[in-house]
Formats: sequence, structure tokens, C-alpha cells
Amino acid sequence: MPDKREEFESLFETVDRVYTLDGSRYANIDIKKGLRNRDGTGVLVGLTNIGEVHGYVIEEMEKMPDEGKLSYRGIDLEELVQGFQEDHRFGFEEVVYLLLMGGLPSPLELNDMQSYMDEVAPLPEGFVEDMIFKAPSPNIMNKLARCVLASYSYDKAADDISTRNVLRQSMELIARFPTFVAYSYAAKAHYCDNKSLIIHNPLPGRSIAENFLHMIRPDGIYTDEEARVLDLALVVHAEHGGGNNSAFATHVLSSSGTDTYSAIAAAVGSLKGPKHGGANAKVIGMIEDIKAHVSNTNDEGALSDYLIKILNKEAYDNSGLIYGMGHAIYTLSDPRAVLLKEQARVMAQKTDREEEFMLYESIERLTPELLRGVKGNDKVVCANVDMYSGFVYQCLDIPPELYTPLFAISRIAGWCAHRLEEIRFSSRIIRPAYKSVTKHKNYVPLSDR
Repeated sequence: MPDKREEFESLFETVDRVYTLDGSRYANIDIKKGLRNRDGTGVLVGLTNIGEVHGYVIEEMEKMPDEGKLSYRGIDLEELVQGFQEDHRFGFEEVVYLLLMGGLPSPLELNDMQSYMDEVAPLPEGFVEDMIFKAPSPNIMNKLARCVLASYSYDKAADDISTRNVLRQSMELIARFPTFVAYSYAAKAHYCDNKSLIIHNPLPGRSIAENFLHMIRPDGIYTDEEARVLDLALVVHAEHGGGNNSAFATHVLSSSGTDTYSAIAAAVGSLKGPKHGGANAKVIGMIEDIKAHVSNTNDEGALSDYLIKILNKEAYDNSGLIYGMGHAIYTLSDPRAVLLKEQARVMAQKTDREEEFMLYESIERLTPELLRGVKGNDKVVCANVDMYSGFVYQCLDIPPELYTPLFAISRIAGWCAHRLEEIRFSSRIIRPAYKSVTKHKNYVPLSDR
């Protein structure tokens, strides 16, 4: 019997040869690679009322660094956080209402929304056994996408894209995402890691942060402080403008007229990527790699040397990236990172992780200058939200495989708002152009090849 491995190796070599493009032609033809302009600004493709991301100003046709600002429906993120923290309230549900409905809720409106979400949070009959426990996935994000797509089968009006129906679907998905993730994690822990299968039902009257901690912990116990820290993380991840990869994916799919479940599943798939939502887990992996190879992380010279190796693609995952540093829009600061960093500092003191927190600070401080030396450019970079979010989750004893799913539990609020905006105000399918650069070839009959 012939050895098929050589044939497959030939196929692989063919693929390597066929899928190549001359990158220099991008500049010659003025291709907006990554939908970015030459100066790093994003190509303007739409308008939005939902979120605004500010990280630079344009002065005399030149991009100038500026302090980062993020607003939800015109309200500054820091003001939102200050508002609910001063009242000692959970804020994520308020942010969900703000993003979906366009304004801050009254106490009655907030209570009504929370009551409705409590009502729709339980999963449909048979869903857990048929859609979650069967075919468990080692990656929770893939399982989450499957749960979203499976929800189509339980919705009698799944293809109805009227505003009211999409709002209903959105609120159901927002309410069910924590359970999708918690139960998918329980299935993974049991079937993939040989641990006991323990699940808790979500409890009415509790915030999403409280219920998530309740559902993922075997004893269901959490402290009020832990829940409020997680609530803050959910708030700062809830929305980030229409141009981020997963929100844009939502816009692209929604513009085709497809159903809510297909659009949101695509957003989940986008967020999984290590260049997007998966970056928080990459930061944790990078930190562990640094600790394994730098005997004294307080030695800034040794730390700098290893960071240079990472930048030169000689260490960690050989990507050349220092995860958690730099952003497409933010320059001087990322307001989400600023808020989480302060929370991380507090958590570090309470969990005896001060030395590890100092390592994060050192990486944040050293990286900009090292980038200038290695990459040879003067781009202004700051720590982004992924730098400290994983550390905060570590302090909460949340398993690393849940870091990116937590991002999804939060960001679905923004995705749903963007979907509603797309189907409500846009009537054209999103369809950018690709220029073909292949030369014409004549067809050759099979017998002559």
C-alpha cells in the first residue's frame, strides 16, 4: 500500500507556494491593510451612537498622542464607574441597559430589566444535557459559540430581525451567557480534566457577577468584594466602539440580514483570537514564561534582556509581541487598563502578590523604550486592558480558560447594541473590495497536465 504521507507533504508544499502575496504591493496600490490608514488610524466605515474610543488627536494633518477616553452612549466610563461605586451598587446591569436602550435607567426601569433577565436566564429544557454536556470542548469559547448557534433551534422566531425581536433575543443571550460559560467549564472540567461534575443554577435577584462566581465555584461561595471586582471588569469590557474586530464582525454579518445567533456566534469566534480577546490569557502565559527564565524579576537589566528576546521572536511564543502592551487607538493611556490596574494593586496587597504586580508594572514601564530600540519607531504605546485583567482574574481564583469567556460575557452587551444599530439604520451589505493580482491563465485539459 503506498505511503500517503509523502503525497500529503507535497500538498502542504503546494499550499505554502500558492498562498503567497507580495506585501510591498499593498503600499504601491494604497491598500488599507487591516482597514488601517498609513498613519495607523482606522478607515472610517460607519457612524455609531453606542461607544466612542478616543486615543489621539489630529493636529495639522498629523496624529498626536492623547490620554485615552472611553464613553458609553456619550457618558465617560470613569464617571459611570464612579457613580455606581459611590452608591455601592453593581454596575454591569446598568451598563447593559444604557447600551441597549440609549440612556441611563431609572430605578424602576433597572429593576424591571433585571427582573426580566432573571426570568429568561434559565436555559431551555434539555439544553444542558443535549448541547453542553454532549461533545464537551477543551476550549470554552468554541463551546460558547456552539451554545449560541444551538439557541437558534429553541427560538420559534429565530429568523425575525425586527427591532423588538432582536432586542428580546439580545436580552436572553446576555442573561444566558454566564450560564453557557459556567456549564461549559463544568463539562470541560469533568470530561476533559477528570474532575467532579458540579453545577449550580443561577439565582434570581443576584447580579451577573455574583451569579457567575456562584456557578463556577464548587461550593458556590464568594465574597461581596470579589463580586464587585468582577463587576468592574465586566463594566470596562462591555463596549469598545464599532471598529473593534468582534463588533465589526457583528456589523458585517448583521448587514447581510442573517439571524442574531449567527451574528453573535461570529463575534465569539473573533473574540477568541489571541490578537483580540484571547490576549489576556496570552499575558498570563507570557508572565509565567518570564518568571521561568528570569531568576530575579526585580533585576530590570535581566528583565529587559528577556523582553528583547520576546520582541526578537526568540522567546515565549516567538510572535514578537509583548502581550498587554500597545493598542490600535490608545496612545498615552487606556482608561480600562487604568481602572483595572488600581484594582489589581489592591488585590495584589490582599493576596500577597505584590512582587508579581511589580513585574507587571516593570513590563509596562520598560516596554515602550525597548520597542523603540528593537523596532526602530517612535510609536507611543501604553498598557492595554489585557495587561491587568488576567491578573485580576487570577486574584479572584478564576481559571485561565475562563478569562476570554468572561470578556464575551461582558462584550455581548456591546455586540447586541451594534447589531440593533446595524439592522435599524443600515440598508446595505458591507462589502469591501479585494484587488486580484494573479495573472490570466488558460485552462489545460486534464489529459495534458
